[in-house]
Amino acid sequence: MRKLFVSNVMSLDGFFETPERKLDWCVVDEEFFSYAREMLRSVDTILFGRRTYQHMAAYWPTAPKDEIAEKMNNLRKIVFSRTLAKAEWNNSTLVSGDIAGEVRRLQQQAGKDMVILGSAMLASFLLQQGQIDEYRVIVNPVLLGRGNSLFPDIKQPVTMKLNETKLFGSGVAVLYYQKV
Repeated sequence: MRKLFVSNVMSLDGFFETPERKLDWCVVDEEFFSYAREMLRSVDTILFGRRTYQHMAAYWPTAPKDEIAEKMNNLRKIVFSRTLAKAEWNNSTLVSGDIAGEVRRLQQQAGKDMVILGSAMLASFLLQQGQIDEYRVIVNPVLLGRGNSLFPDIKQPVTMKLNETKLFGSGVAVLYYQKV
């Protein structure tokens, strides 16, 4: 069975984006890019919610050409949305039905691991369904004061176990968690 993990940035006060949905506060340096390249090499499918998909689809097709852009543009992408009519970004498939059922089906297919990038609502839903194998939180050394929570709509406490940490010279820490 394929592993599904989430990889998301977070401020010290628990936000993954500003109220205006900006990410300009994230520390993006060579260590971050190295993490991103390694992470994208380990997957063959990216899962998105609508908002993150639209944001990524607007950026990556015209981004400067490098390994990360190549992976983002060519890896298989599954977008979960009840409101999108179509998903036109290269190698994208739109799913509007049973999210948990579709993810179970994808997990049972042969292949590399799958990742959710951004898409906090989708990630939180699947975390509560017990379908997330690992949660990678990329903690940035910044306090935003307000923004959109990395873990929206969590209804019950979810106990996590810290399995690994990576500390970057910038003060960014990648925390690798599993649900207990």
